Amino acid sequence: MKPVIEIKNLRKSYGTNHVLDGFNMVLNEGENLVIMGKSGSGKSVMIKCLIGLEQADSGSIEVMGQNILELQQEELDELRTEVGFLFQGSALYDSMSVRENLEFPLRRHTKKFGIIEDTTPLVVEALKNVGLESAIDLMPSELSGGMKRRIALARTLILQPKIILYDEPTTGLDPITSKEIILLMQSIQQKYKTSSIIITHDVDCARVIANRMILLIDGINYAEGTFQELITSKDPKVMAFFK
Repeated sequence: MKPVIEIKNLRKSYGTNHVLDGFNMVLNEGENLVIMGKSGSGKSVMIKCLIGLEQADSGSIEVMGQNILELQQEELDELRTEVGFLFQGSALYDSMSVRENLEFPLRRHTKKFGIIEDTTPLVVEALKNVGLESAIDLMPSELSGGMKRRIALARTLILQPKIILYDEPTTGLDPITSKEIILLMQSIQQKYKTSSIIITHDVDCARVIANRMILLIDGINYAEGTFQELITSKDPKVMAFFK
């Protein structure tokens, strides 16, 4: 399998707090990789380092063959158009309609698509992917939590990224809506052949979506394997995640 992300010996500390202490990870093409860890274990810090929002103390991060620690800002911005990010709180712009939220990345990243005079076909296509074409002219305040998550995913998809990073995609949603989001993530992977990292505490989400899992404990990739391999582990630290 071809790796699209490789992280080697990643270290990040805040004073004496060693959040990442030699973390290693490989994401393969077309794979859904779930990362689980306790609150404060470094999952979000790792993701921020991965997209260049935090500067790692040491180690290497290669995304699609490029070491992001060596990229200039313009090169990093260009690479980020290939990496979609679904934020935990959806992060829609409250003052913009659904249409305007989806148009925003197209207006901002003209280098990838050029200047698009009529964005409507791309916006409608992205909304079709999440089953919410009818919401195109609504404001975020008119959307439910599940709808906001779907619209945020549509905004992520509109740039046609090769990699998607999901930060707690089912947090705060009821069980039925969580299942719908999980099935949507599966559908997107199958349709667009995306490679995804899913950070989650949701064991049911991991069970359904994960091709492979990493447990981030004590700043390292403490355990790796399929869901079935990890859930049957006799290691007490691993077992604690599945109680």
